[in-house]
Order: sequence, then C-alpha cells, then structure tokens
Amino acid sequence: MTGRDIAVTVGLVMCFFAFAALSIVLLQVLSALRELRGDLDLFESRVLPLMADLRDATDETREVVEDAREDLERFDRVLGSAEVVSTALADTSRIARTVITSPLIKTVAVVRGVSRGLRKFSASTATPNQAPQRKTRRRRKSGR
Repeated sequence: MTGRDIAVTVGLVMCFFAFAALSIVLLQVLSALRELRGDLDLFESRVLPLMADLRDATDETREVVEDAREDLERFDRVLGSAEVVSTALADTSRIARTVITSPLIKTVAVVRGVSRGLRKFSASTATPNQAPQRKTRRRRKSGR
C-alpha cells in the first residue's frame, strides 16, 4: 500500500465516523423535535381553551365598562340638573326672602304701632281726668 492508499483509507474511516456521529446527532434532534411537538400539542390543548375564556372575559369586561360609562354619563346629566335646580331654588329663596320680608316687617310695624296707638287712645278716653299711670318696677333689696 502506498501513502496515497493509506490516506484515502484514513479519510474514508474518518468520513464513516463523522457520518455515524452526524447520524446520532440527527436522531437525537429528531427525538427532541418529537418531544417538542408533543409538548406543543399539550400546550395547545391547554392554552387554546384558556385563550377562549380570556377572550370571553375580555368581551364581558368591555360590555361592563360600556354600561358603566353610560351610567356615568347619565349620572353626570342628573348631577347637572340637580345643580341647576339647586341654583334656581337658591335664587327663588333669595327673591322670596326679599319680596316677603320687607313688606312683612312693615306690616308688623304698622300693626304694632296701631295697637299701641289704640291702647293709648283707649287709655286716654277711659279716664280723661286722671293722668296716665306709669308702671314702676319695685326693686328688691339686696340680701332678701
């Protein structure tokens, strides 16, 4: 055998070992891919129903938020109406106080003045010869 034949034989043996190692690696990769496919199928069978539930929950939450938004807008309108009513009531109260208070005070003053005048007039016509008597208070002596 010549050097060339030995080199070719060594090259063939090395190619054989490389091919064998490559085959082993490819078989392990294939096995890992099968396991990965099984895990992905399991993951898909568990996750897809969860995703559907999550989608349903999101839709329900969206509906609840929209209902809450509508209720909030309705409450805002009611609150605005209440503010308008409150302002109108305050204005009405102020106007009523102004309109009623002044004439009422004047009427009470006139009635009181007339009643005093009538009392004085009746007292002076009942006893024309006597001077009107003044009521005096008796003072208590201290110590009694």
